[in-house]
Amino acid sequence: MNDAVPVNAALNTIVATDARLPSLATPGASASPRPVGRVPVECGDLPFTIRRDGRWLYRGSSIDRKEMVCLFASVLRREADGSFWLRTPAERGRIVVEDAPFVAVELDWTGDGASQVLSFRTNVDQVVAAGPDHPIRIAFAPDGDEPTPYLVVRPGDGHHPIEARINRATYYELVAIAVAETVDGRDLLGVWSQGVFFPLGDLPLDDEDGDIGA
Repeated sequence: MNDAVPVNAALNTIVATDARLPSLATPGASASPRPVGRVPVECGDLPFTIRRDGRWLYRGSSIDRKEMVCLFASVLRREADGSFWLRTPAERGRIVVEDAPFVAVELDWTGDGASQVLSFRTNVDQVVAAGPDHPIRIAFAPDGDEPTPYLVVRPGDGHHPIEARINRATYYELVAIAVAETVDGRDLLGVWSQGVFFPLGDLPLDDEDGDIGA
């Protein structure tokens, strides 16, 4: 894979003084991909954290170059146990993700009804269209009913996908274009995208007359 060279070079630049990561830390070390079928070198826990707001930190300091963040994001993987890793054909290491690794920061839509398509732009400028392969889900905090919406960006290696948290402003845009539908006997408020209806919550009693958002 050709992406191993720039990715490993970027890692070498940031962790060049980290003695715990010898294969990544050696300046000028070969970044050539390992032969097909070889297992990547385990680098253990890398000192990276992705904050809930989408910021990437290295040893607590923000990585402010967007190009660098996008580079790391391109090799982000999620294991079957739900853990997150940076992985190239040659090396891999575990990182900390506080919530979802990406944030959906912008919404665009075309069409209406079941033919509507909702397209989200993430904080790393990836555009993802909600649909069968990229569902929207709503999570609720155990100590309250505040909704937190997520969008699947790509699958992981198991049942846990890689998601983007839909930020508050974008979520309000979703609510503004939501429609009422009855699903399995429940009156729900939600949005359509690529033929799939994604519930956002129960239809408020005051809106049962169809005046959504009035």
